[in-house]
Amino acid sequence: MTDTPLVIGDLVRDRARTHGDKVLLRFRDQAFTYAETDRLSDRCACGFVHLGVGKGDKISLMLPNCPDFIHLWFGAAKIGAVEVPINTSYKGEFLRHIVDQSDSRVLVVDGQYLERLLLIQDDLRVLEKVVVVGECPKETLGALRIPAVSFAEFLAAPEAALDVEILPSDDQSIIYTSGTTGLSKGAIGPHMFWIVVAERLLEIRQGTADDVFYTFMPLYHFNAQVLTVLTTVVAGAQMVLSDKFSASGFWDDIRRYGATQFNYLGAVMPILAKQPERPDDLDNPARIALGAGCPPGVMEEVERRFGITCMEGFGMTEIGIPIHVRLDDRRPGSCGKPLDIYEIRLVDDQDEEVPVGEPGEIVFRPREPFTMMSGYYNMADKTLEAYRNLWFHSGDLGRQDEDGYYYFVDRKKDALRRRGENISSFEVERAINTHPAVLESAAVAVKSELAEDEVKICVVLKPGATLAPEELMRYADERMPYFAVPRFVEFMDSLPKTPTERVQKFLLKEAGVTPQTWDREKAGVEVKR
Repeated sequence: MTDTPLVIGDLVRDRARTHGDKVLLRFRDQAFTYAETDRLSDRCACGFVHLGVGKGDKISLMLPNCPDFIHLWFGAAKIGAVEVPINTSYKGEFLRHIVDQSDSRVLVVDGQYLERLLLIQDDLRVLEKVVVVGECPKETLGALRIPAVSFAEFLAAPEAALDVEILPSDDQSIIYTSGTTGLSKGAIGPHMFWIVVAERLLEIRQGTADDVFYTFMPLYHFNAQVLTVLTTVVAGAQMVLSDKFSASGFWDDIRRYGATQFNYLGAVMPILAKQPERPDDLDNPARIALGAGCPPGVMEEVERRFGITCMEGFGMTEIGIPIHVRLDDRRPGSCGKPLDIYEIRLVDDQDEEVPVGEPGEIVFRPREPFTMMSGYYNMADKTLEAYRNLWFHSGDLGRQDEDGYYYFVDRKKDALRRRGENISSFEVERAINTHPAVLESAAVAVKSELAEDEVKICVVLKPGATLAPEELMRYADERMPYFAVPRFVEFMDSLPKTPTERVQKFLLKEAGVTPQTWDREKAGVEVKR
């Protein structure tokens, strides 16, 4: 372990002392130095203190990618408060569950999302204050019954002492991971966990203070927060934050900012590879792309065209990135070998190790304390279940070759993944099942053109009921984030079940898209973002 501060507030202050005038963050045409970031996060910390927030209190953040998100997150960390980032597509039950289950006392929300709060405000038991960033309609603010302040008022709070004792083992975040057979679970991240992951991955990607790290990944994800923001701060480097991924403008952005490293998820690389070749493809400053899920053939193509090296690994919000390739040690299709601070095994359903070459569930445990999540918030039973037999069970299948390289095989659980977003099949089904014509449903993954999942919903209607798929999609669009709205719909007389009435989803997955399946995209039905 190095002498890097293992508490986020201490890390920010330390880098402000040593890199004060250096630009830490670029966003569009804005630039923020290390010293400015330290000062602005102090202002946010004082704002939280003025609202009555203290160590251990939960603060939900529902903001698009913007500098304010980072200042608020660092500000919360400086007083020992716990950040709860929320996917900006969430609404309805998805949104209510996170704000309420996390016991968030304060919600910082962009004005464009405030209307969603009106539908659930009566069901929020703990929330006391709302901080509104940006503009919102007066009628929306007037209909809000929870006390609210503007972001300007929040930042104008009087200065307060920020000398809170915070340990590396203290909680600094709760990030919700999509449930498979139940509600989404909040993974509690200690300060030390996130900083150690950033530090280890910085070493693996050979990052230095001269690098410029670029991300379009949303800040409400572990990926952007740890593998770009904290990695940059640990390195004393510079980062560029984008608010979206644009296939046509991506490389222009990389050139404009002089980005040397960027992050990606599976679908991004096939999309970039499908862009028309340009004479200046190789004329870019990027050298490293860090990610997961890029098919070997596509990886070879993007490396050839753009002159980059793709580095892949296996990780989860709960465990960080325990398996990763190294620049000088890559094998096609492999996510690498375990980092030295982790133990990895592949096991069968009885937790017995499987032979080399055979698929097994990836289980994991750290060799050093506080280098993974400390548990699922307010879900002791789920925590114990995940840590069965003293190993964290990932729910993902992998295999290992004779040389010790690991390969991701498939998801053992029923979580879906679409366009880089994890989706809870349980929550999709629950939203669909509230339609008055629906008796029951099952959400499953079917493969898409981009090597990721598309969501298919298999629906059984109530006796005598009729329902057009277009109507069901409009209903779903109002009740779930855009990326969770199913692309495929199939009405069935019944769902295949076991004698104990469990839906046999593997049969639905095997069937995939059938002649009876309705395709939302082919039908031209669009969803709202």
